[in-house]
Amino acid sequence: MQARTPLFTPVLIVGCIIVLVSFAVRSSFGVFQIPIAQEFGWLRAEFSLAIAIQNLAWGIGQPIFGAISEKIGDKKAIVLGAVVYAIGLVLSSFAVTPEAHQVYEILVGFGIAGTGFGVILAVVGRASSDENRSMSLAIATAAGSGGQIFGPPLAEWMLSFISWQETFLVFAAMILAMVALLPLMRAPAASKVEVQESMGATLLRAFRDPSYTFIFVGFFSCGYQLGFVTAHFPAMITEMCGPIAPGSMLAGLGVTSTSALGAVAISLIGLANIGGTLLAGWAGKHYQKKYLLAGVYTGRTIAAAVFIMMPITPMSVVVFSLVMGSLWLATVPLTSGLVAHLYGLRFMATLYGIVFFSHQLGSFLGVWLGGRMYDAHGDYTMVWWIGVGVGAFSAIVHLPIRERRGAVAA
Repeated sequence: MQARTPLFTPVLIVGCIIVLVSFAVRSSFGVFQIPIAQEFGWLRAEFSLAIAIQNLAWGIGQPIFGAISEKIGDKKAIVLGAVVYAIGLVLSSFAVTPEAHQVYEILVGFGIAGTGFGVILAVVGRASSDENRSMSLAIATAAGSGGQIFGPPLAEWMLSFISWQETFLVFAAMILAMVALLPLMRAPAASKVEVQESMGATLLRAFRDPSYTFIFVGFFSCGYQLGFVTAHFPAMITEMCGPIAPGSMLAGLGVTSTSALGAVAISLIGLANIGGTLLAGWAGKHYQKKYLLAGVYTGRTIAAAVFIMMPITPMSVVVFSLVMGSLWLATVPLTSGLVAHLYGLRFMATLYGIVFFSHQLGSFLGVWLGGRMYDAHGDYTMVWWIGVGVGAFSAIVHLPIRERRGAVAA
């Protein structure tokens, strides 16, 4: 009788730590919107564009780092990503013009690509058994939410006694420190069957498949919603939310200002997303992923529409954060699992990276449009409703996907 492969392996554990640290830093950038704009007297669109460029560079860098990892090895690609990430943060700490921030965020975006989902999920996917793969991808994705839980409050806390420039330097040191764990990450090589097919042949097979196009297009709205909320929700809550009552439960927990609530909201989204992502991983093993993805996008659309139609209060912020959080990154293990299911594991990092580029195009638009529409109208209502529309579109576009049973790497 063959022994069962353990779910928690060194590859999964180290991969989770790397994603956790990478996303802790990445998810905190919305906290810096107001401090940086106030220090230099910039319009909201200036630093928003820097974050938008970061997200776009992340999307462009994802397939590039996927191809690098498949050519020179996963660990070398991750080291390169960490170094680029740290350099971008250090240079950003010395930036005093919008243009400098926008240029340096290209490096930060590429660094996130090298230390984020694309490379890590491919390694985890290869190191997992067929039985454990869906849940392993979900756990690694949930680790990103773990970073989101403590990243924004950590940034908010550090800003209470050091400058945003020094906070960036601390984050750079955190990114470099995680490289020490890479010797423990050892993933098996691809199977002989998968090695026989070249990268070009695999990409051509995917590009000719309408299902891959639907996955690519559908991931756009996920990026739009996540990018906008991560970058603008803290500032939106700070300025548009009703006051926190002195005797309320939030005040009792030390959340006495709407700016603090903005950071906490991002953490609540991350906290709820751990459960939601793990549930998505479990469900992806038992049900067709395309229907699960359509359901996630439908849930997001309804939650966003209800939130913006109601008065924004501390309670509505908490409820929305928990609901949205449960659906936040649930798309990632389902989408990456669907790519692996249809096209195999050999070039998963590149194939998922290309799909993720669509995600980051949406993220760029959500972040940039948020800043531009805020400067034009003084609030985020219009850009929020656009997010509701693209979410409904994604719910529909996943339905025609042909999720063939018995595909490679099911």
